[in-house]
Amino acid sequence: MTAEDVSLTPSTESAIWRGAVDWVAAADGLRQPWRLLPGRAARAHAPGLINTAQMAAGVRAELRTDASAVGLRIRAAEPALPVDVLVDGERVARLPVEPGTHDLQVPLPEGTHDVEVWLPQGGITQVGDLVLSGADLVEAPAPALRWTTYGSSITQAQAAFGPSETWPALVARRLGWDLTCLGFSGQCHLDPIAARTIAAVPADVVSLCLGINIQGNGSFNERSLAPQVSGFIEQIREAHPDAAIAVLTPILSPPREETPNVAGLTLEAVRAAVRAAVTELQAEDANLHLFEGPTVIGTEDVHLLPDDLHPDGEGYRLMADRIAPLLSRLPLPVGVR
Repeated sequence: MTAEDVSLTPSTESAIWRGAVDWVAAADGLRQPWRLLPGRAARAHAPGLINTAQMAAGVRAELRTDASAVGLRIRAAEPALPVDVLVDGERVARLPVEPGTHDLQVPLPEGTHDVEVWLPQGGITQVGDLVLSGADLVEAPAPALRWTTYGSSITQAQAAFGPSETWPALVARRLGWDLTCLGFSGQCHLDPIAARTIAAVPADVVSLCLGINIQGNGSFNERSLAPQVSGFIEQIREAHPDAAIAVLTPILSPPREETPNVAGLTLEAVRAAVRAAVTELQAEDANLHLFEGPTVIGTEDVHLLPDDLHPDGEGYRLMADRIAPLLSRLPLPVGVR
């Protein structure tokens, strides 16, 4: 590293590193991003959730700089999804991440530019400092509307073309919002640790994509689902009294629409329970909003669901195209642009 290099350590105190709930020190000076509160991990009693929470969906560095190159040390125990580097909103590199420790470096065009480095949305990775070569200017992005989104593998979006092209990343980039992505593949079950994490992360908008994992795993039945949804939303509202909260029911999944799960619920029945919970709460909550998943991915879009459940890369782009206008019209807290 030369005298002109600038190193930016991943940290929740950093205005440049965004999207992680916390960072935990790892070996060799690297740091592990977490998307749940790591101090409560042992209380989750859900190893799959804790594993997924250490994947870096939505975690990124954002800055304005005149550096000649950007570098990053990254380590993965198994093959991970790629790292994306964007300059002025356009992708200039998509770098594969193989097992082991690697030093990635991407040259930057001459002049001052907005630079984004998006970590893999799938696979557990640890990273070192972001190193800017020959930088005289290093500025954090201007404060933006803070958005937390919670959901399943469809929100984590491992089948997206890259980490900057998951539907939450595309929406955040389009709207200029500061994203915290709590998409957990197979693990969106209204867990208390998830509610506590959403409550702990400052937010102006919270979106909740609820139901697909619950139907797939039979997490709740006809008796228990609606009250669980209600309690989850109420806890978030207590923590964020002024935030806009949007709930999205599950997108279409043809095999699950009318086939009961082990708890006796079809996917349409799950939507009905989520809808009932939200409708009841809306009587006393004017800034709670409901959107129906089949209007985002519906019957005309089944060709974008290669496994009849998860969208492909084009499907995630379509989700972003349809969700961004819905979220952009939400009433925002006073003083938030």
